[in-house]
Amino acid sequence: MIANLYQPINGEIVEIIDESPTIKSFVIVPQSAFSFATGQFVELTLPGEGEAPFTPSSSPTVTEKMEITIMKAGRVTERLHNCAKGQPIGIRGPYGNGYPIDEFVGKHVYIVGGGVGLAPIRSLFLTLVDRIGDFKSVVCRFGARTPADFIYKDALLGPWQKLDGVNIKLTVDQANGDWSGNVGVVTTILNPKDVDIANAVAVVCGPPIMMKFATVNLLEYGFDPKTVYLSMEKNMSCGVGKCGHCMLGKYYVCKDGPVFTYDQVCKYPKIWE
Repeated sequence: MIANLYQPINGEIVEIIDESPTIKSFVIVPQSAFSFATGQFVELTLPGEGEAPFTPSSSPTVTEKMEITIMKAGRVTERLHNCAKGQPIGIRGPYGNGYPIDEFVGKHVYIVGGGVGLAPIRSLFLTLVDRIGDFKSVVCRFGARTPADFIYKDALLGPWQKLDGVNIKLTVDQANGDWSGNVGVVTTILNPKDVDIANAVAVVCGPPIMMKFATVNLLEYGFDPKTVYLSMEKNMSCGVGKCGHCMLGKYYVCKDGPVFTYDQVCKYPKIWE
């Protein structure tokens, strides 16, 4: 018997973490173990309100619970932000294709992220750290509008900075408070000398305008379009290639992605919209 693609399993929100003024992380316990590959996404169903696609921000090695980081940006996400602990939730999936981690082995992994784009990157980062000996290095360049808009602040400014094999730099568009780091868009902290580009892959995730200019820089540095991985989640809806909202050229982002190489999508117009 074929499983019903549209039938969610039951889960419960057990913890809610305020990440920034507009972003919260939800810790969800499904009724049974739930596995996914980093970069894949799930559909969350809020009973009586609707559903929306989100990429888990937790490690795929943890199957008894998952974390999903959500920006308040529409009707369903606003309803989710108004939920409390104990809220029943539906989960269906996982869907799509994630990051080909095994293809990164023996290489430098150069990650560029911004805003809520750090959510799927967190899952990738935790996956890489679990296997840190498999990679030459993990180099992260993250940006936010202001220091208050950074998510995962405690980890970013604390233990992640001290991990062997990991190099993290942060920047903000506008500084306030006691921020002493770089001020400028994320491309201002990119440098072709950060990694050996001939033996590296790049991952870019964040607002479309950030992804556009970060990708331009990476290509100018010498990255091959086949080694630049993009998370193209913006227009996904149903998750199973039926509604057509996420069509990108010949691709359904929800089925063929959401992770693509730049080489796969660069010939299509308006990929950053």
